[in-house]
Amino acid sequence: MLLHPQFDPVAISLGPLAIRWYGLMYLLAFLQFIALGRLRIRQKLAPVSAEQLDDLLFYGVLGVVLGGRLGQVLFYEPGYYLSNPFEILAVWKGGMSFHGGFLGVLLAMTLWAKKNRLRWLTVTDFIAPLVPLGLAAGRVGNFINGELWGRLADPALPWAMVFPQSGSLEPRHPSQLYHVGLEGLTLFAILWLWTAKPRPTGAASGVFLIGYGSFRFITEFFREPDHGIFGQSYTVSMGQWLSLPMILAGVTLLVLAYRRKSL
Repeated sequence: MLLHPQFDPVAISLGPLAIRWYGLMYLLAFLQFIALGRLRIRQKLAPVSAEQLDDLLFYGVLGVVLGGRLGQVLFYEPGYYLSNPFEILAVWKGGMSFHGGFLGVLLAMTLWAKKNRLRWLTVTDFIAPLVPLGLAAGRVGNFINGELWGRLADPALPWAMVFPQSGSLEPRHPSQLYHVGLEGLTLFAILWLWTAKPRPTGAASGVFLIGYGSFRFITEFFREPDHGIFGQSYTVSMGQWLSLPMILAGVTLLVLAYRRKSL
């Protein structure tokens, strides 16, 4: 069995200022978004200019942070935050819901698309392949913090890992790394290669929703379930319930995209 390295969550300390790894992973996610977006602009596969990309990122950051935090509060820990309302502002301690952040980004992209007189699906198609590596960076931050550990694993599993933060010394799946591999690297490869050629409007967004929803549904089988508003369930977790609508919406978008093309 492996022991989680127990990284110091603080990467750099400058007097009273502490820069945490979790925050640096978010910074890395935003930087790679800009880098990949500018590469797509140079490849003439983008509906935006470099200046618009910077503004798009600003809207996206607001959507991720506000939506992600509110999603954590509403979907997973409403009781705790109702009792400790000031903790809602303590984003540096972690606690960000992907599904909440996803809804926040959708709203932000709606506002940005309207401002720039672009079709909403044109914008979401553009950002779809730019997102997965950012998701991977966030999961690396979870692993560094030793949070969101996996379910109990067979001790014979070569990569079974003990997470002392879990309150036990039993071996578990390092599920954060499963998220990195599937929702991050694999989904990025699929979307980046698939969108290298022009696709019908809405198709890339559909593939992202199907891919993320499916991969998240799979990884949830290895992750210790969150309590969520429906309680803790090892059969269908809160993360899986929230992923099902994404898969359904993705299939719908993909079918409609190609049906419109054939008309």
